[in-house]
Amino acid sequence: MIASFADPGQRTTPAPFGRALADLAEQDERIVGLTADLGKYTDLHLFAERHPERYFQMGMAEQLLFGAAAGMAQAGLVPFATTYSVFAARRAYDFICLDIAEPELNVNIVGGLPGLTTGYGPSHQATEDVAIFRGMPNLTIVDPCDAVDIAQAVPQLAASPGPTYLRLLRGKVPSVLDEYDYSFELGKAKVLRGGRDVVLVSSGLMTMRALQAAEALAAHHVDAAVVHTPTLKPFDEETVLRELAGDRLAVTLENHTVVGGLFETVASALIRRGEARRVVPIGLPDRFLDAGALPTLHDRYGLSRDRIVERVLAELG
Repeated sequence: MIASFADPGQRTTPAPFGRALADLAEQDERIVGLTADLGKYTDLHLFAERHPERYFQMGMAEQLLFGAAAGMAQAGLVPFATTYSVFAARRAYDFICLDIAEPELNVNIVGGLPGLTTGYGPSHQATEDVAIFRGMPNLTIVDPCDAVDIAQAVPQLAASPGPTYLRLLRGKVPSVLDEYDYSFELGKAKVLRGGRDVVLVSSGLMTMRALQAAEALAAHHVDAAVVHTPTLKPFDEETVLRELAGDRLAVTLENHTVVGGLFETVASALIRRGEARRVVPIGLPDRFLDAGALPTLHDRYGLSRDRIVERVLAELG
């Protein structure tokens, strides 16, 4: 059921979230893990193996999952509650909003299968989760690129006083960012590489694709910068808008519908600052997607490296 978006032969790290949370729990006895019948499929089973007394299987009841997590947070624990993104965003929104976000409780919502990371069709593809959650006050939203981001994000999410939503990459997750001078900082965007012709502003697994596309564009004598924005809310406007200054082609890349996600976050920031700037969105279309093999779907919907390169070259004319 869980397909990998890693390229053949790509360096990966197994279950970075489950390992990072289990390691953190060794240092902080307040950490607890909850899931709605998806421990194996959100890598929380690794936490359960090492800390069985702090693992809670809530069954297929997402509202109960988040209500229980809220109660645990009120009692002074630091819960990480895992399910699929579609169930958190679509099925349990009101419970998250009123039980967790309104009182600003330290509950960490971990959503598997974000965007187009499964070929199982609209019932499992959370293509609109960021759009749904962006409007919720007090909620921090993190869209990690790879295993490096996830491992470094987990302790920072636990230390953040309010609620968080992590778009989980699970299983064998690519390790990419350790090849750059990078460290995850909650709320901060990072410039991974400079470039004089194009600036690619990306989040999530699309940062990996942006870096691949930048390398491929070099063969066409196009110099592309890559700005990684792992925290979507609160958004690091200062860093991103500084990079968007000038006359380079500006492109956003996201594993999410172009409605309500990174593209619209960047566009609204520009408008608020009075900046007249065209931004080209690369993301999923505003429709329900097909089922199928991930490589085929990523190519079909424009998320593959080759489709990104084609789009940038077409925009440059």
